[in-house]
Amino acid sequence: MEPLVAAVQHTPIIDHHAHNLLLPDELSAHDMLSMTTEATGSALAHTASTLAHIRAVKQLARILSCKPTWKAVQKRIDEERTKPDDTWSRRCFEGIETVLVDDGLDGNIVHPYQWHDRLTRSKCKRIVRIEKVAEEIIGRIATAYLQEFGRSPEAVPGTELRLRVMKQFCIALRNAVIDPEVVGFKSVICYRTGLAIGGREIYQDLDQLNSAWAVVLQKCTHSGYTRLDDPILNPFFLHTAAEIIQNIDGRHVKPLQFHTGLGDNDIALRFSSPSHLQPFIKEYPKLPIVLLHASYPFTREAGYFASVYENVYLDIGEVFPMISQEGQEKVVSQALELCPSEKLTWSTDGHWFPETYLLAVIQVREALQYVLGEYIRRGTLETAQAVQIVEDILFNTSNRLYDLKLKLIPIQWTSEVGESSSVTPEKSIWPHNLALLTAFLDANPDITFIRLQWLDYTSTLRTRILTTTQAVSLFSRGKFIAIVRAVFGLLQTDIPTPGCGGPVGEYNLVPCFESLRRGPRNPSYAIVQCEFREKETMAPVSICPRTCLSNIVRRAKAEKGLDFLVGFETEVVFMHYSIPNAPEDYIKFGTSPVSHAHAWSATRALQNTKMMQCLEAIVVALKDSDITLQQFHPESSLGQYEFVTGPLPPLAAVDALITTRDIIQNIASQFEMRATFHPKPVSTQPGSGQHIHMSMTKNGDEPDEGVYNSFYAGILKYARAICAFTYPLPESYTRTGDGLWSGGRYVAWGSLNRETPLRKIEGSHWEVRFVDGFANSYLALVALLGAGLQGSYVMPQDCTEDPSVLSGEEIEALGIRELMPVSVEEAWTALEGSWGMRDVLGQELCEHFLRVKRHEAEWMRRLDGERRRNWLIERY
Repeated sequence: MEPLVAAVQHTPIIDHHAHNLLLPDELSAHDMLSMTTEATGSALAHTASTLAHIRAVKQLARILSCKPTWKAVQKRIDEERTKPDDTWSRRCFEGIETVLVDDGLDGNIVHPYQWHDRLTRSKCKRIVRIEKVAEEIIGRIATAYLQEFGRSPEAVPGTELRLRVMKQFCIALRNAVIDPEVVGFKSVICYRTGLAIGGREIYQDLDQLNSAWAVVLQKCTHSGYTRLDDPILNPFFLHTAAEIIQNIDGRHVKPLQFHTGLGDNDIALRFSSPSHLQPFIKEYPKLPIVLLHASYPFTREAGYFASVYENVYLDIGEVFPMISQEGQEKVVSQALELCPSEKLTWSTDGHWFPETYLLAVIQVREALQYVLGEYIRRGTLETAQAVQIVEDILFNTSNRLYDLKLKLIPIQWTSEVGESSSVTPEKSIWPHNLALLTAFLDANPDITFIRLQWLDYTSTLRTRILTTTQAVSLFSRGKFIAIVRAVFGLLQTDIPTPGCGGPVGEYNLVPCFESLRRGPRNPSYAIVQCEFREKETMAPVSICPRTCLSNIVRRAKAEKGLDFLVGFETEVVFMHYSIPNAPEDYIKFGTSPVSHAHAWSATRALQNTKMMQCLEAIVVALKDSDITLQQFHPESSLGQYEFVTGPLPPLAAVDALITTRDIIQNIASQFEMRATFHPKPVSTQPGSGQHIHMSMTKNGDEPDEGVYNSFYAGILKYARAICAFTYPLPESYTRTGDGLWSGGRYVAWGSLNRETPLRKIEGSHWEVRFVDGFANSYLALVALLGAGLQGSYVMPQDCTEDPSVLSGEEIEALGIRELMPVSVEEAWTALEGSWGMRDVLGQELCEHFLRVKRHEAEWMRRLDGERRRNWLIERY
């Protein structure tokens, strides 16, 4: 399902039919209620009770970080409009590659079509409205004739008028056909005389034509000519235009769009069905015809015509955001019942307000993800087929149909939902999460419980447990579990940190079902990692570790074009419980019952039957949880083993690591052992790390050496501050030092050098060695990626020896200027003094983290050495 989610979220949109935005001075003169309805006049007052409006208010409120009321949304929109450089409009157009603008609707109250170029990635193009061209020519020529003949319609030579108008009309159409800025044409005959057009021979009767032109002159006499709505002339102009467009020699035939179905009360609904167009479709077999607006409510009829006529295409736009979510999903499904997916297109029909574009984009992505996800779940479609449908509807078909010659380059979102400065449509998509849950439960019918998990600032894994029945019921209604706002200020003992949230207020705990997998120990459990959102607005919580990592990954892609793969080397020591003679208030741990001849990669460390049964059970459990274990082997300390997982994208890698650690500890407990990630559980034995392997691509390819050198140089530049996150407790520093193969004391890097904190392996694949099992790995990666993205830095020289054996002159020649911290207090001070790190991570996160860690350290001082050691082993 993930490729479908990626395609829906990142495929750029060619909006092949929309209208101009209002000029700033005109905004207050038009009611924003019209964003979700075709109602006008007094009927507009009832819009607030429609499902479309209610949904739009909720979505806009999340994006604008305000209460989900229309009044609050209007107020926030008014505030956004005051920002310079069309900032709000740009955000509303995010994800749109280009707009094909029908600029024949609103005259001088809107921006010209070229103005919209500033809002899209590729330049906008024009759709020429046929009736508008005819009206302007008629008005100009007829008015001139009336002035010439003393404003007496009877004196005007009707045949001469008709011939002159048609000559100018044909010239205008031919010019539009060869104009590179014009990519298509549109007719609104549906609004004027209906779609029952008939064949062109009907309109060749000269008596009928002369009578029609007489009516035109009468209208010009009384009020000027502004609207072509004659049952003879409208079809006459349309047929004339179709002949010109279809028969142009040696050029791409530009499509002709028809308004069909959904419209305001100016339309005769029964004559808006595309079934009336059948004679016209047959008459112009070489003319591409696009049926706009899903022909709602005649979608199935439109799908039929697109399926049986080569030249007919179906647009499924405007229903977003004009009808309910369920209605939109039905439109997509009904269109796919008959219509070839490669003949479906999509448009916003955006008009006047930028929010109409924003809502349409959000909602179509939701609908495609839900409907196509269901088809995958049922086995109707393969994932690759669903991805192709998404790309065709949103981009490929329009690109080909309008001969735009654009390249499909995935959108990289640069903003976040819920922040007033940003919009990320995919983040507001909840249905795909629910579809992932449903598909998982269908494939795993034995799952009865779901653990909703999060990792706090002390790296304590916390959870809420739901039955699958309750989970489906809760999440299908868009409801979430509420968690106290103090959640990221709690110590391991649930003592709150002053200034880090109290008993008042709540967050929403939102599961990220892409992380869903079978859980450890009990086959009836599944686990899912979660993020936190604000209770009222669903805005991201800026101090949520998983959200922070998601943000930094997105920023790397948007700003640098970088994607990362991450793997973990998880070192763990298996220990036995030693209860006799221990005080009641703590458990004493000893090394596991394996041979004292245990050594790095030694097979004799695999000869203990109980230990091997435990290790094999871990491997099976990891496989059951869809975690790829690359290898495992004995490490140097007694009872110590290493499990290597990955590579995966950063979020998925940490999600998998959390489950890996949970599985290891749960399986060990079944064998009456304690598995600990304590970096130094036995003072006389080698320690345990949790090394991170990283590699990167730039725009899909291996980056140049300068790119990754700059990135890793950034990590070295801020290594001392990063230690606050990667070595977060005093015990972290008992493992480090020279000659221990733990990364050493010098801020340096070396090719295949295990005595430097940063080890180059090959190309962009490097190993970060200054991390241990106390770290919250989401925050550790946030710090590492954030440091690397800070800018271009000069990389020191490659250190090819143990730096501790080098002379001072040799160290200086390598460009090594600093030592790694020797205490957690030194790391905290480095973070406090590093404005670069605090800027990239956010002041709030850094302050919150330091406040919690200092409170944690103060509380733990009450524990003596042995008691403290066992307290930590019991928790890590």
